[in-house]
Amino acid sequence: MARILIMDNDAACVERIATALRNAGVQVDCVTSQAQGLRLVQLHEYEAVFLADNLPDAEVLSTLSLLRKNEDAPEVVVLAANRDHDIAQEAIRSGAWNVFAKPPSLERLLVVSSRISGFRRSRRSTAMALKRREILGNAPPLLAALDQVAQAAASEVNVLVTGETGTGKELFARAVHENSRRSANAFIVVDCAALPATLAESVLFGHERGAFTSADMRAQGLVKQAHKGTLFLDEVGELPPAVQKVFLRVLETRRYRPVGATREESSDFRLVAATNRDLNQMAREDGFRSDLLFRLHGMGIELPPLRDICEDINELACHHISRVCKRLTMPRKGFSADFLDTLMNYDWPGNIRELFHALERAVSMAGSEPLLYPRHLPMHIRAQMAGAGMGPGVEKTTQDPVPIPEKLPPLRDARAKALYDFERGYLRALLLQTRGDIRQACTVSGLSRARLYALLKERNVRR
Repeated sequence: MARILIMDNDAACVERIATALRNAGVQVDCVTSQAQGLRLVQLHEYEAVFLADNLPDAEVLSTLSLLRKNEDAPEVVVLAANRDHDIAQEAIRSGAWNVFAKPPSLERLLVVSSRISGFRRSRRSTAMALKRREILGNAPPLLAALDQVAQAAASEVNVLVTGETGTGKELFARAVHENSRRSANAFIVVDCAALPATLAESVLFGHERGAFTSADMRAQGLVKQAHKGTLFLDEVGELPPAVQKVFLRVLETRRYRPVGATREESSDFRLVAATNRDLNQMAREDGFRSDLLFRLHGMGIELPPLRDICEDINELACHHISRVCKRLTMPRKGFSADFLDTLMNYDWPGNIRELFHALERAVSMAGSEPLLYPRHLPMHIRAQMAGAGMGPGVEKTTQDPVPIPEKLPPLRDARAKALYDFERGYLRALLLQTRGDIRQACTVSGLSRARLYALLKERNVRR
């Protein structure tokens, strides 16, 4: 039986919605505050939360963010008495399923409830069968990206994978291919950054013999090689402007003309592209064709940077160290707690690629030692951690004076700020008491290591 949570301080509205849902066979729980709602979400598995914007102890967008951050988070439908278009748009961007003005149509809520149930059943069965290749981890942002992979694999639309350099865009592109109906056919990679402008059309579309000076034989292009399979345009933002125009027509018709040929050819390929650049900004500055961007972005997959999925670093490190040791035919190495602490606290501007390079260096530097320590890591990582206070000292805990406001804020805003200040003060005192020892801090606070690191990051507390 589906289970839905209603978070609304309007008793009449709650009764009306709850009655309609129960009559449709849905199990319903009702609360009137954020604190009560978050507590129930931890205790029960809800398919959906109907979240109103009138809770006395929290603002709707912050509550939405908290509801959506957990693994297997419920879908959230916002019920808005305040018809603010900016808030509605931000709610959608923050992961809301939909936003309805109050009082909502009961028929629409019942339809939405049914669709959410079907969507989650489908996603659950798809996720169980999803081939992840070497995509490791279970942080909520990573699972959200894998949900997008599953949706993309089930369709034939063009896909644009975005993310910072080193986040694994090619791995996710391959996952789309390997989970699609084209998985038995070729996955052809085009490195757009390495395409010479003068030969780009020849590489992509092929050429006839004699088409240019060095063309001593007919050559098949990468587009033709991707027939019945997937064509992956890596770093598509680097595609030469002249080729962008030609490729736009290829995407529209799946037809092209090899260099020097008199007849067009066709290729039934599925397109996946990737970039670490802001193509929207490039299009506004005429650095990328906006019409081509619209074609590329049929469906988007946004990859999280490593600093946002730090709870997965332990698994990533174990996996890669084991792989490196196997490749070098040496006994598998472990690592010390302070080695993991360093990995967890570093910002990783190069993301997973930088992490793997650092681990390979650490294994090499360790030689025959069975354990890895921070001293085995690259010097720039150790230097940055020392400069950020990773040494024996802990930052001072002197609190800034709290100014008295001229006008009191709403109670829920004041409560949220008080909670933030309390948690920040607690965390700073915790680190001071334990002298920055994360293992002891976890024991004292009752928090897991991953949750403690996440709170330190959220509350801007550095060791």
